[in-house]
Amino acid sequence: MSDIKVRAKIEGDETVVKCLINHPMETGLRKDSKTGELVPAHFITEVLCKWKDQPVMTCAWSGGVSKNPYLSFKFKGGAAGDPVEIGWTDNKGESQTETAEIG
Repeated sequence: MSDIKVRAKIEGDETVVKCLINHPMETGLRKDSKTGELVPAHFITEVLCKWKDQPVMTCAWSGGVSKNPYLSFKFKGGAAGDPVEIGWTDNKGESQTETAEIG
């Protein structure tokens, strides 16, 4: 259903993480153009990033975030080859995690 593309690299003393999350992000307010019925809500509620199993970023989302969201952030530390893990959970209880090495 979904996938996450993650890239992380060192810039000075910070690690820059960029990710693209493939997710429909439906608000529950849009009507299907063919049936006129509301499309059920289906959106990411939490995103968590870990560096070497230590949380470095967490955010709470709602239906106001666009389809296939792009996320970019920085954190202090990190070294080439260290693992960075991005995971999300949505309002239907579905979740996904992806790990990438810092380049």
